[in-house]
Amino acid sequence: MALNNTYDARLVQQETAVGAGVQILVLALLGTAIGMGPAGWVTGLVFAVATWAVLSRALHRSGLRTFGPANRVTLGRATLVGGVTALVADSFVSAPPVSLLVGLTAVALLLDGVDGKVARRTGTSTALGARFDMEVDAFLILVLSVYVSMALGPWVLLIGAMRYAFVAAARLAPWLNAALPPSTARKTVAAMQGVCLLVAGADLLPHAGNLAVALLALALLLWSFGRDVLWLWRESRANRGSGSENAGAGPARAEKRLALELELELELETGTGGALSLAGR
Repeated sequence: MALNNTYDARLVQQETAVGAGVQILVLALLGTAIGMGPAGWVTGLVFAVATWAVLSRALHRSGLRTFGPANRVTLGRATLVGGVTALVADSFVSAPPVSLLVGLTAVALLLDGVDGKVARRTGTSTALGARFDMEVDAFLILVLSVYVSMALGPWVLLIGAMRYAFVAAARLAPWLNAALPPSTARKTVAAMQGVCLLVAGADLLPHAGNLAVALLALALLLWSFGRDVLWLWRESRANRGSGSENAGAGPARAEKRLALELELELELETGTGGALSLAGR
């Protein structure tokens, strides 16, 4: 049995290595097609190595015996995001074809949710898979915000940085880590971020149109985060206030929170909660 576990773990790690190899192949194809410069190559390679290292460590800690078809889809999306990252880095010193960047981004966005459906149909949903999907989505939004900011201004970076700022704030204020109730509005707003940034980055609209699209995305995101933070703050105050008055309600509240967390996790893993990935909450 120990030998089988060792073999399976090694096989899982091999799949992440294959993903890094495919990422390098994508970079080679991009480099051949557009003559990508050193900035794009270095950024793309760093992304490939970092993805391989972080994912390998996470797989080792999770103890998964198989990588799973859903994670393979997510790894494929991560490869596309790596290509987009390389092109955005290269755009600081040259002008890669916008059509190529838009095409890679569009495919990556279209595939979002496919991994969740695959996980549900194959019965391979895992917390690691949900987190992997979440991080790929969040990083794509960050990269797109960097690209769009070059045309519209640094304020666009707020769209990509907001999720990471929320995570950082949660380290200082643990009450931000509490589970949120499911919200269609939250999922819709998060899903719109990638679409809006893609539209603005494609430069199909006049400058004023691109500006309006990006401003709409930021305004909706601020509203979504603000609403959730306010709910978490009120819930935190209610929990503190009722803790001493109703100690017997503790188990019931814990059971309710556990059920809520399981519901949120199911949404993430089945793809219906893909929009939650942007907020990471």
